[in-house]
This record gives sequence, structure tokens and C-alpha cells, in this order.
Amino acid sequence: MDVQFHDFLTIGLLVVLEGLLSADNALVLAMLVLGLPRREQQKALRYGIAGAFAFRIIAVVLAINLIQVTIVKLVGAVYLIYLAYQHFFTGRGAGERHQVKPARPALGLSAFWATVVKVELTDVVFAVDSILVAVAMSPKTWVVITGGVLGIVAMRLVIGKLLALVERYPPLVDGAFVIIGWVAVKLLLEYLHAEGYVHFQVPKTLSLGLIVVIFLVSFLYARKHEGAHH
Repeated sequence: MDVQFHDFLTIGLLVVLEGLLSADNALVLAMLVLGLPRREQQKALRYGIAGAFAFRIIAVVLAINLIQVTIVKLVGAVYLIYLAYQHFFTGRGAGERHQVKPARPALGLSAFWATVVKVELTDVVFAVDSILVAVAMSPKTWVVITGGVLGIVAMRLVIGKLLALVERYPPLVDGAFVIIGWVAVKLLLEYLHAEGYVHFQVPKTLSLGLIVVIFLVSFLYARKHEGAHH
């Protein structure tokens, strides 16, 4: 195996890029596991890591074909729009919205395994972008896989912090679902661009900046809300 110094620089850059590209992914995954009992949240994420590792390795090997899988983004956009709609428009008041609904069984699976499946499918939707970026940065499969795997580990650490924040400041849940709605719009625009229906793309820096702004505004509101109740 041909190993050079710049390969390690590329891996480091891929880890950073994975973190930036996965900011929205981390929030969505945090919201998906929040309905589980606390002792099961990290367990679900650990199973998610195993599935994400396997998918990344397979997807890197088949990266050329990934370019054809634009339908994944459409499916992801529809699912995230459904999540945001369900949160904001099901006739619940603010207080009730901020109470996390327990995860429920689905498709014949227990609540825990249904959540694990959601985490896996969400990982697949978000992985397409980062894998294509990684493959464009290095022709070496081992470099791309190593960078992607380390990036996933870093993202899971971020999810743990997000879970703790949302549990401490419940009004953050609203902000998280606003971000989920924005991510859905972004995925939809990316699908329409890939299919030639729209001729512009949302810059990654703009998308990330908007996510940071929404999160900060939500955090400040949540802290103020918490202070008003003390």
C-alpha cells in the first residue's frame, strides 16, 4: 500500500469536512433518538455507527454509482418535511411540543429497533454528499474510508452534546425542527438541481451558517424561557 504524508493531511481534512457537512445530520439524529429512554439513546447511536461504517465502506467502493442515486435525496427531503410538519402542525401547544414524544414501535419492530432503522436510513441520505466530496479529494480508497470513519466518530460525539443540551433546554426542540425543515428544503433543491429543474445550488457555507444562526437564536430563546420559569 502506497502511504504518503499528504494522505494523512487529506484524512485530517476529510474529518473536518465530515464534521461541517454533518452538522445538520447530527441534529436530525439527535432528534430521532431523543424519544428513547436515556440508557437506550447511546446504544441506538452505537448500532447506528456500525451501520454507518458498513455503508460508508460499501458506498466508497461503489462511489461512481452513487452519483446516480439522486432519488435518495428526494426520499430524504420528503421524510424530513414529514417530521417537521408532524412537530409543528398537529394541533399541539408550545408546552406539549417541547415534551419529547416517546419512540413508538413501527413496521413490526420494537420502539428501539424502529429508531435504529430510522438512524440508519437517515445516515444513508446524508452520506451521499460527504462520500462524493471525499472521493473527489483522494483516489485512494483507504484514505477516503479512514477519513469518513473518523468523521462519523467525531459526529457521534457532537450528537451526545446536542442531546444533553436539548434535554436541559426543552424549547430547543422547536429550533431543531426548524433546522430539520431547512435541511429538507436543501435536499429537495439538490435533487431538483441534479435533475435539471433548477439551475442554482445552495452554497454549503450559506447552509451551515443558517443552521448555526437558527440554533443560536433557539438556544438564546430557550435560555430566556428557562430563566422566566425560575
